[in-house]
Amino acid sequence: MSQSPKRNIPISLPVTGEEEWQATREPLMSGWLTSGPKVRQFEELFAARHQVPHALAVTSATTALHLALVALNIGPGDEVVVPAFTWVATANVALYCGATPVFVDIDPRTFNLDPEDLKKRITPRTKAIIAVHLFGLCADMDAIKAVSGEIPIVEDAACASGAAYKGTPAGGLGTLGCFSFHPRKSVTTGEGGMVTTADARLADVVGMLRNHGASISEEQRHHGPRPYILADFNLLGYNYRMTDLQAAVGVVQIGKLDRFIDERAHWAAYYSRELKGLDWLATPVHGGDYKHGWQSYVTLVDERRSPFKRNEIMEKLQEKGISTRPGTHAVHMLGYYRDRYGLKPEDFPGARIANDFSMAIPLHNRMTADDYAYVVEALRTLG
Repeated sequence: MSQSPKRNIPISLPVTGEEEWQATREPLMSGWLTSGPKVRQFEELFAARHQVPHALAVTSATTALHLALVALNIGPGDEVVVPAFTWVATANVALYCGATPVFVDIDPRTFNLDPEDLKKRITPRTKAIIAVHLFGLCADMDAIKAVSGEIPIVEDAACASGAAYKGTPAGGLGTLGCFSFHPRKSVTTGEGGMVTTADARLADVVGMLRNHGASISEEQRHHGPRPYILADFNLLGYNYRMTDLQAAVGVVQIGKLDRFIDERAHWAAYYSRELKGLDWLATPVHGGDYKHGWQSYVTLVDERRSPFKRNEIMEKLQEKGISTRPGTHAVHMLGYYRDRYGLKPEDFPGARIANDFSMAIPLHNRMTADDYAYVVEALRTLG
C-alpha cells in the first residue's frame, strides 16, 4: 500500500498568479521599469484605501522607517523609543540616523507597546516614538498619545495594511506610517514598502529623500518641458525607489486587500473558537475598537500547563508538516543590542515572555478548510 503524501502547511504563502503576472506586461512592454506611472497609481490606490492624503512607495518597510526618521530630523544625541519585542529593523533605523534606540516593554497579551512603561522611557532627548502595530493589531494609540504629548509618533505598520483603530486606518494614526509588502504580509510586491502621512511638507521631503535628494522625480523630469536638464539636489538622499514592475503587482494586490483580510479574520475566529479549550495556549485578543489586519495568528504557550515546551511543540508540529515560528524576537536579547547596551533579558519582562513563548501558526489565503482543521487537530492531540 502506498503511503499518503506528507502534509506541508507553510507558515505563510502569498496569493499571486495570472492577474499579477499579466500586470507586469505593461511596464515591460512600455520600457518604463523604474519608478514611474505604475508607482504613482499604486500610491494613489494605497492612499485612498488607508484614507491618507499622501503615500510614497519605497523599497521596504525598513527604508520607509529610515526615511520617516530622517524626515523628522532625527540625528546624533536624539533618542527614539522602540518596543523591545519587534523585528530588529525597527531599532536598527534609529542607529542608521546616529540616534539611540530606547526600548520600552510590551504587553504580552497584545504583543504591542505598553503605554505605562512608555511613561518611564521618555526623556528630554526623546525625539520620536515608533509604535509597532504588531502582527496586524494596531497599538493603543490613544494611550500612547496621552503619554507622548508633542513627540512625533511613527507607525511601524509593516504588518498592518488594512488594519484600523477606532475607525481610522493604520497609516493615518501617527505623524508618519510605514508599511511592508514582503511576501509574508497580507499584500505583496515581493519586496517593497510605503510611507504615509497627512503632512504635505513631510511628504515632499520623503519624496526627495527616496530619490537621491532630487527636487523632482525622474518621471516629472522626463515628461517636463526640459527633460535634458537634471534635477537640483539640495538634500542628502538615498536610492529607495520602488520599481514600476513591483508597483504593477501592488496595483493588483491592493484591490484584493479587504478580501484577504476578511478571509483571514474568518479563519482566525475559527482558530480562537476551536482552540479555546486548550488551557496552555493563549490565543490573540483584541477589543471592538480594533480592526485586526491578521498578518499572523500568534499564540502564547504556557509551559506550566503545556504537554511540552514551546520549542518541542514547534518541532512536533513540524514533523506533522505544520510550519510554525516564534512571533518575532525580543531585540534587547539579540547579541548586537545586548552587547552594545549591556541589556539583560529580564530588563523587559513582557518582551522576554513573548520572545520565549510566542508561537505563530499558519494563517494565509492559500490554506484550505482542511488545512485549518488539521492544524487544530494536531494542537489538540499533542502529547
